[in-house]
Amino acid sequence: MKPIRYIIHFIVVAAFLVAVPACHDLLDEPAENRVFTEETDYTISGNMILPLLGAYAEFQSRGWEDHPLIAVRGDDVNPGGLGDQQDFAETSKYNYNRGYWMYNSLWQNMYKDIFAAHSAMEQVEIYVQNGASATLGNQYIAEARVLRGWLLFQLSRVWGDVFITTSSDPADLLPMRPASKNDVMRHISDEMDLAINNLPDLHPNQRTDIKGGVTRYTALALKALANLELQDYPAVAGATSQIISSGKFRLEADFYQLFKIPGKLNDENILELQFSDFGQGAGTQISHLFDFYGPVGWTPKVAGIGGGWGFYEPSMKWIKFMLDRGERTRLETSVLFTNRGIDEIKKDPAYATLPAWVSNVTPSGDIINDYARALFSSGKHYLPSDQITPGRTGYGNNMNFTVIRYAEILLMHAEALTRGASGTGMTADQAVNAVRARAGLAPLSNVTTQQVMDEKFAELAMEWGIRYYDMVRLQRYSDLSYEGRTFSADKIYLPYPQNQLDQLPGLSN
Repeated sequence: MKPIRYIIHFIVVAAFLVAVPACHDLLDEPAENRVFTEETDYTISGNMILPLLGAYAEFQSRGWEDHPLIAVRGDDVNPGGLGDQQDFAETSKYNYNRGYWMYNSLWQNMYKDIFAAHSAMEQVEIYVQNGASATLGNQYIAEARVLRGWLLFQLSRVWGDVFITTSSDPADLLPMRPASKNDVMRHISDEMDLAINNLPDLHPNQRTDIKGGVTRYTALALKALANLELQDYPAVAGATSQIISSGKFRLEADFYQLFKIPGKLNDENILELQFSDFGQGAGTQISHLFDFYGPVGWTPKVAGIGGGWGFYEPSMKWIKFMLDRGERTRLETSVLFTNRGIDEIKKDPAYATLPAWVSNVTPSGDIINDYARALFSSGKHYLPSDQITPGRTGYGNNMNFTVIRYAEILLMHAEALTRGASGTGMTADQAVNAVRARAGLAPLSNVTTQQVMDEKFAELAMEWGIRYYDMVRLQRYSDLSYEGRTFSADKIYLPYPQNQLDQLPGLSN
């Protein structure tokens, strides 16, 4: 078994070896991506896992800017209104600046890690050629293939037509032209078909070699996601049916704790970014920078815990949508209210009287104070101060970052069935009602597609731009025209970063 401590320490070393500044051109340092060397002894079969661990290290160490840029467009989330990232706020309003550093950084972060996955695949092949287990080698290659597929999936949702890489050499991009989004999604689906049978038939938290690592269900989930973008609903139902019928996943009963320390490697999670402080109040730690999501001002129950930057908040539209549904569990979990935000809700006569539980005190006893940048903060990216390891003071320190969870699979399954696909494991009613039951809502009968989409809106807000990409897929542009914004089809994709246009001829042809 490769324990989490071993893997996290490997991440520290790997991240140091390959990290590049956000403004650095990916093509300037091709050697950093081709991490194997002639000095590597590929006859030591026991070392074959090391390239794979390197690919995981790169995948896990996501830049803090990656998720916000992927997720900020949509009627579920708004950026903080003040600060030094005005182009981030403008992106939420569909006003794009191709020279904005965050666009280039996301592109580079994703492609750098794609090349790391290719490098791992190539190195594993060399180990197999030198006598290592072909079965184990095929598994490791399949794992890297899934990591690469997820990165490519996100790139294509953000930019549409992107490069389909074929090796670990960034110079290969120079003569390439980007593939269409549909071709990218078909490619990802085909890649998952190649990977599935070579991957462990386990829940990720059942793996003993790489705890929480990729399994065949991660690949099936990514196949479902790619085919959802293609609107191939029979393929979506085929993949989600296998996940559901496996019996290896279940919804966490406590929605609030799902996004906290108890939710790490939960039975609901299919893919998550893992971090650790090793239970120690000082010394080595691997943490995601959750400051981006946190309130600028708060009074934590445990004194001394730092606050955040206030750049990411649930939208007023989403909050009112949830209040109209009589939601508490998901709303109370997903929103950190300020008194100023509560007062702003009450300015609407329809919401002049709010439930008593709507408060600037979280269920864990932390007080969210007013601050200028935003009215609310994201509760899904909040760790209660009393769950932070004593001695640590960083906002969200030691929390994992959920990427794909079973609730999303259930709702994709339900949508596919309401659109005429056939599936096994659950009916559309059963899938939707499982999610609703956890939220304390009454069951539905004869579920419609619109009810499924409403459930996705309620359940998956602020997670990886799911709402935005759903509305784009369904051409529901009026939903994205909210709170003074006007959305149109020409705003679907971000423009290619200027730095990449300057150096990759295929992007401008």
